[in-house]
This record gives sequence, structure tokens and C-alpha cells, in this order.
Amino acid sequence: MADLGGRAIVVTGAARGIGAAIARGLAAAGARVALADRDLDGARAVAAEIGGSAIALAVEVTERATVQAMIATTLAAFGRLDAIFNNAGIVETRDFLGISEADWRRMLDVNALGCLIGMQEAARAMIARGGGGKIVNTASIAGRQGSPALAHYSASKFAVVSLTQSGARALAPHGITVNAICPGVVETGMWDIIDRGYQDQGLTQEPGEAFRTLAARAALGRPSQPDDLVGIACFLASSGSDFMTGQSLVVDGGIVMQ
Repeated sequence: MADLGGRAIVVTGAARGIGAAIARGLAAAGARVALADRDLDGARAVAAEIGGSAIALAVEVTERATVQAMIATTLAAFGRLDAIFNNAGIVETRDFLGISEADWRRMLDVNALGCLIGMQEAARAMIARGGGGKIVNTASIAGRQGSPALAHYSASKFAVVSLTQSGARALAPHGITVNAICPGVVETGMWDIIDRGYQDQGLTQEPGEAFRTLAARAALGRPSQPDDLVGIACFLASSGSDFMTGQSLVVDGGIVMQ
């Protein structure tokens, strides 16, 4: 595993699932981690499990003031910011013709605007320190191919891929790299929401059927676990990825192949 030797890293959406796994992995590799989530109690529980210098922070990623406070508190605690993982996000299913304006705005606000604000505020802190740093966004294989039951979610994750590319070009002069991770079918609580949505739309008949069916497409023959994302996260936070930017890396066990 990469040696992150005291690097100061923020992970949003860190109270559970992929975010919690990434935070644990980064800390195990030597990073000082700030776990940020709207569920502060959940973030505190994971930070306590990690121990050491890990801290928990409350954040609402769609509200710039709370993101600025998250960055300021991290700087006060660690003295620097080396990387941010913009991982916070939501999911819901809707019939394509049933997506409302409110559905669209909520999804794009959290998953895309929240990512943009996190990128901007982290970059400002990195530039103020003299430049250099790493921004990593959580996209999805849904940001590589659309789904009729997840159209607005897919659109939000396509937006994350686009923001990753745009940010990479905009921030390269400051020595800041921007990359994204595209998970596949990961066994987290989000899939309870997706499974119920598929059943409600009549696309599946049994609980867990959507999860099992989509996970079965993986060439490696199983669904992803949150810990499957730790290795790529540590790599993207390390010096080993210093010459990589603007990339969206699919880590899905072989569902989507390029």
C-alpha cells in the first residue's frame, strides 16, 4: 500500500460505505484524515474507530459556508491540506418520464454542485499554501453509461466526470491533479434504495434482485465491497499518481470495459 506519510486529507460522505472505507484505508497508510459528513455522529464513530489524529466534521456539501468551515477546521487541525475526496452523494430511482424538476435539482445539487464546491474550496486552500495537491471525486459506472431507472443519477455522475476533466485542466498550472473513481455495484446501503426503486417500477420482482443481477455482470464474479476502493484511493492520494490527471478510473470488477 502507498505510504501517505502524514498527508492531511479530507473525505466527505465518510460516515459509512465507500467514504468510511476510504478514510480507514488512508489512515492505515499514514494519512491524517478529516471525516466529513452531514451525519456527524456517524463520522465521529468512524473517526473514533480510526483513532490517532482522525477528526470528524459536519458538512452539507451544497452549502459553501459549511464546506469552507470544513476546510478551515482541517487546516487548523493539521496545518495543511494535501488532498480531498469528494465522495458525498445520494441516489434514487425514478421512471424516466417521472423525473420531476425537484428530483433533478436535488440530485444535481448534491452530486454535482456539491462536488464542484468541494473542488473549488480545496483548490483555493491548496493554491494559498503555494500550490500542489490532489482532488479525487467519486463518480460511478453510471457516469459512463446511462440507465432508464437512474437517469438523473447517471446525469449527475456524468457531470462529475466532466468536472474532473475541466478541473484537471484548470488547476494543472497550480500543480493540483484532479481524478475520479468510478465504482460499480458496491454492497452498501445505497443499493437498498436502488433495489426498492427497481421493484416499485416493476423492473424486478424480488428484494435484492437488481443488486444480484447487475453484480453478476462483473467479470470477477462478485459484487464490489467498499474496501475494494481503498487501493485506488491510496494510489490517487500518493506521489505515485503525480503525473495522472483528468482520469476517471473504473473499479468495478469488470462490468464496464473500455
